Amino acid sequence: MSMSLHQKNKTVVNTIPIFKSWVPEWMIKAILFILLLPSIVLFFIPITNIPAAAGYYGSEPADMQFSVALFYAGYVGFYSLERRFFNYLAAREYFILFTFLLMLTTWVCYYTHEVYIFFPIRFVQGLLFASTVNLALSLMFTRLKNERAREISFSVFFGLLICALPFNNLVTANLIDSFNFNIIYKGALYSYLPSLILLPLTMNRIRLNVRFPLYKLDWQSFSLYSIGLVLIGYIFIFGQEYYWLTDKRIRYSCMGLLFLSILFILRQRAMKHPYIDLRIFRSRSFKAGLMILFVMYICRFVSGITNTYFTAILGFDPIHVSYINLFNLGGLILGTIISCWMVIQKRNIRFIWSIGFIFLLIFHIILFFHTDAQADEFNYFIPLFIQGFGVGLIMVPTIIYSISSVATSRSTSAAAVSLAIRYLGFCSSIALINYFELYGKSQHYNTFQDHLTVLDSPVKAHLQHQSNMLIENGLHAELSSKAAHKLLINSLHKQDQLRFAMDYYELIAWIIVGILLLIALSPYLSKTIIRLRSKNLSPA
Repeated sequence: MSMSLHQKNKTVVNTIPIFKSWVPEWMIKAILFILLLPSIVLFFIPITNIPAAAGYYGSEPADMQFSVALFYAGYVGFYSLERRFFNYLAAREYFILFTFLLMLTTWVCYYTHEVYIFFPIRFVQGLLFASTVNLALSLMFTRLKNERAREISFSVFFGLLICALPFNNLVTANLIDSFNFNIIYKGALYSYLPSLILLPLTMNRIRLNVRFPLYKLDWQSFSLYSIGLVLIGYIFIFGQEYYWLTDKRIRYSCMGLLFLSILFILRQRAMKHPYIDLRIFRSRSFKAGLMILFVMYICRFVSGITNTYFTAILGFDPIHVSYINLFNLGGLILGTIISCWMVIQKRNIRFIWSIGFIFLLIFHIILFFHTDAQADEFNYFIPLFIQGFGVGLIMVPTIIYSISSVATSRSTSAAAVSLAIRYLGFCSSIALINYFELYGKSQHYNTFQDHLTVLDSPVKAHLQHQSNMLIENGLHAELSSKAAHKLLINSLHKQDQLRFAMDYYELIAWIIVGILLLIALSPYLSKTIIRLRSKNLSPA
């Protein structure tokens, strides 16, 4: 029987080398790294220094958090649809197209001051980031011949992703301190130029897959899915600020999300080729992996509270905080390396999860007992390293475990849902922090007010002592009393911040204890190992 046209095309694609013969292996790896790095840096730029970003755009801190959620929503929503474009265009053409568009959106971010122009651009950047990830990892995976190499590649990519926030803080702290906030986008714009020059010169004009025409694009599912993700981000980030369902914006958003969710599920069940194959939820291991991934992402962003504590209570400047977070960055890198080694050595998933969450539990216990109004920075070096190490241990094995627990034909849907759960974990962590910060702080402040009045002898003595100190330092006697009262209020606000942080550390510690018990009491995890079964496995 003669070979079909489809088979002929597939044979051609698989036999032509992707990169030109004169390009050494080390250069290929460097080019792929240069391709990924600028987009990963773009991911968390608005929250590297929230006060500076919010001041530049004349907006609230929550708006900057929402801009990251929009980027994330674009990445998650477009992930499944992007593969159609990836299969349609040749790799080199595709790379030039989305890199040019990324540079264009970065240029717009550099010049705009309006947050309502900034928001849609951030969503578009998320769409383009999905293209960057798929192309870079597909180029990487086509060169890997064994399972060990694929596991290492997953570890490298996700290691870069979880290191993005502390790395961004380190790189941008000095720039923001010396220039306007938008200088970061100018740097990101120029950072795309090396890969834009190198990849077209080193790549052959071939396709990684057989060309698949762009007809019957499921843009309806993409729209339902993406709008729902944006609504999740809006509800979780602004919910506490607007007092949840008492505000019509949050109420209508919840109603819209419910309607879109029902419509999306019904559509996927009715379609022959669904956008997200819901049969992946039949796997018990997949659902367990999603739960662990969700909790890990909530634990990961506790670092935001720690950084706020450093700046608001201890008075460290952003540059100083970025240097302290080098210990967290070192923990993330070491944890990712060791988790990769454990996966290669076929350690069971229960052992890896248990060790990772024990380290996270230790971090939260230490921070609960060592959070104080006055402290030395070196007291937090080891806890920050421990937190990064725990996150690094859990992240990569959990994603590989979740994706590999379903049939290979459904791995794309598994990767997309794993990505959505990480987005949900990011938004949930912001919602929890906002709740404890806005509601918890006010509750503690009212409690302090009930027990502290100017009629109390200790309070009167404290105010008199502060007033005398101010007079001795040259302040006029008539102003010293008002200044002493203001200093007392500032002290109360610091105590509110401390109590809110301690409450949050305690909550997460109890959640981790519950997860450790579930892991220990799940018998089917005792002999479960994780492995990548196919070199065509979809990366998330």
